[in-house]
Amino acid sequence: MDEQQAAPVRASRTSGFTLMEMMIVMVLIVILAGIGLSVYGSSVQRAKEAALKENLFRMRDAIDQYYADKNKYPSSLEDLVSEKYLRAVPVDPFTTTADTWQTTASEPDPSQPTLESGISDVKSGSEQTALDGTRYADW
Repeated sequence: MDEQQAAPVRASRTSGFTLMEMMIVMVLIVILAGIGLSVYGSSVQRAKEAALKENLFRMRDAIDQYYADKNKYPSSLEDLVSEKYLRAVPVDPFTTTADTWQTTASEPDPSQPTLESGISDVKSGSEQTALDGTRYADW
């Protein structure tokens, strides 16, 4: 065999990509971008949920410390700030404001009927649903 017969026969084709190759690459890029966006969206949601849990924990802890120190519940969340139990009322990550917290009034103390009731618990003012199916207002 001589060298000309052993070399593959080349057609007069210019180098580049076919339309089918370009379509496959574009479809793969769209699929990967869609997956990336869905993962990003759920990670943002999880981060907000973690921030909400932390804010609720800190405010409830401050309410408990206030009660332990003063033997009464605070009359408002602002009392926790003015008495230096909190630096500021935290922002609800789902309503993006500090004014929407839902407070629960304490039960009246039968041994001290003249004592006014205060705030014994705090919850989110958001009506949205968490990733686990529960409402943020129930946390």
